Amino acid sequence: MFENYNNKFIPLVLPVILILFWYLITNAFGLFNSYILPGPLDVVNSALVVIENGKLLANTIDTLYKVFAGLILASIVAIPLGILLGWYKRLEDICTFVISILRPIPPVAWIPFSILWFGIGTFPAVFIIFMGCVFPILIYTIDGVKRTDKVLVESAQTLGANDWNVLKRIVLPSAVPYIVSGLKVGIGIALMCTISAEMIGSSSGLGYMILTATNLFDTGTTVVGMIVIGLIGLVFDFVFGKVQDRIFW
Repeated sequence: MFENYNNKFIPLVLPVILILFWYLITNAFGLFNSYILPGPLDVVNSALVVIENGKLLANTIDTLYKVFAGLILASIVAIPLGILLGWYKRLEDICTFVISILRPIPPVAWIPFSILWFGIGTFPAVFIIFMGCVFPILIYTIDGVKRTDKVLVESAQTLGANDWNVLKRIVLPSAVPYIVSGLKVGIGIALMCTISAEMIGSSSGLGYMILTATNLFDTGTTVVGMIVIGLIGLVFDFVFGKVQDRIFW
C-alpha cells in the first residue's frame, strides 16, 4: 500500500527539484536578471495579474478553440482518407507521391500563404493546425488499416461480406488504436503550430500573448504562457493515455 502511495509522487520529484534550483539561481541569489530569466515568484506575480485581468483565460480559450477546430477538420479529412488508402492499394499508389511531397513540409512554412488566403485572425491559425495534424493522423490510420488481421478479413469475405461491411465491422475497430495514437501525436503538433501561427498571423491566443509580453519585456508573462501550453499538452496526453488504456484493456 505504502509502495503504491509513494509511486504516485515519484513523477513530482524532478519538477520540485527543478523549481527549487530555479528559485535559488533567480529569486534567492539573483544570479540572473529577471528579464533574462524570471524567477518562480516573478512568474507567480505575472500569473496573478493576467488571471485577474482575464487575459489568461480569454487567450487560453481562444487557443483551445483553434486547436480543436484544426484537429477536428484534420480528423474529418485524414481518417476516412486513411481508411480508403489503407484498404485500396491502387488508390494509395495514386496518392503516395503527393503525400510524400507534402508531408515533410513544416506547417509553419504555410504561414505566408495562410495570411494571404485568410488574412489575420483565427482562420490562418486553424489552417496551419490542419496542415500540421492531417498527415500524422493519415499515416497512423493507413498503418492501422494495413495491420488488420487478414484472417478476419478473408473469413468475412468468404461469408459474403462486401467491402463496406468489412470496413465497418472489422477494419475500422482494428484501426481505432492507431487512429487514437495519430490523434495523440496530432494534438502535440497542433499546440506547436497554434503558438507559431498566433505569433505571426493572429491577434489573440497564448502565442500572441507570449509575443506581446516579450515585446514589452514582461518575460514573467511569457513564461506563464509557456507553462499553460505545457499544462494543456499534459492534460491532453493524460486523456489520450486513458483512452488508449481503455482500448487496449
